[in-house]
Amino acid sequence: MTAQTMFGLEEILATELKKLGARDVETHNRAVSFVGDKGFMYKANLCLRTALRILVPVHSFELKNEQELYDNIKKMDWEKYLGVDDTLAINCSLNSRLFNHSQFMAQKAKDAIVDGFRERHGKRPSVDLDNPTVRINLFINQDKCLVSLDSSGDSLHKRNYRDSTNLAPINEVLAAGLIQLTGWDGHSNFVDPMCGSGTILIEAAMYAANIPSGCHRKSFGFQKWKDFDADLWQTIYDSAISKIKTGTLPHIVGGEISKNVARKAVINIHEAKVDDMVKINTTAFADLTPPEGDGGVMVINPPYGERMDKDDDILALYKSIGDTLKNNWAGYEAWMITSNPDAAKAVRLNPSRKIKVFNGALECRFLKYELYRGTRRKDKLEAQNSSE
Repeated sequence: MTAQTMFGLEEILATELKKLGARDVETHNRAVSFVGDKGFMYKANLCLRTALRILVPVHSFELKNEQELYDNIKKMDWEKYLGVDDTLAINCSLNSRLFNHSQFMAQKAKDAIVDGFRERHGKRPSVDLDNPTVRINLFINQDKCLVSLDSSGDSLHKRNYRDSTNLAPINEVLAAGLIQLTGWDGHSNFVDPMCGSGTILIEAAMYAANIPSGCHRKSFGFQKWKDFDADLWQTIYDSAISKIKTGTLPHIVGGEISKNVARKAVINIHEAKVDDMVKINTTAFADLTPPEGDGGVMVINPPYGERMDKDDDILALYKSIGDTLKNNWAGYEAWMITSNPDAAKAVRLNPSRKIKVFNGALECRFLKYELYRGTRRKDKLEAQNSSE
């Protein structure tokens, strides 16, 4: 099987898969391949935080032209997966010098499937791009085609807790990936001082409490399949729910300067059923009070500048972020994602790590700032001076 993910999250997803019990785990570009049975496929869809889709391979073949795609797809026994009254959708991705139109190849594959049904039954399945019975994925790598069934249905980033959003909510899979990239242990304080609609906070709470990422979804693609095992699915689901942690959990705190956006975050937090874990403060970052306890992890997703009228405004914002970190948050590890390298320089802190990720189409850097307390800062400076 193959789990698709975002660039930069492949190793995180591979670690998740291994912890879940996958075998033969291998990372690829924006994907991780693994081996597991039907029950594990159900569990992967329910529990993986950084996967977008779980693809189940059903056939592979070589091809040199579009006609060979049509012929090979038509020869497959599609009645194992589809009936004439069912619906389908096909997605195709290409990495090939032989072909350059993914939509045309998807259309050709669709024609092959429905032509076969029409010849045998006089009827054919219909296309439904939004809610098909079966989603089919084609991956054409040079002269090889891998045909898979998409077991997820809707992308797994759709957790079904975010009913209210601000202008640009962060993708849930990216949010979960950023949290795990920080190395946060799920026990110390966690802060998002510019929390927007609350996605990062919700993902942090679900991670800390071991709440399955897909537990609020209404359905998955595999539940429409002919071989769906309802009893097995219920067993997998009940087992995952039984492992949710209760008792003492970390302080998870958000700040949001806009009252309207903060209200939306509160609604989303309620929908995710983590009200008891997450606290929202309607305040600017500079006025946000650190929660009780000794340090923790902070993740900041500030504006990148695309929607701000003046460069001076974005530079001033990032400078204020740096000033606030230095003055108020000693003892924390602060991480910031941004697509604006010039604005990042205005923070005037040297990042100890830079990780390349993408927020949608925007190439970003996830930057780590270690905010030492006085003695640790002094020790580090003395160590640097002695080595010079």
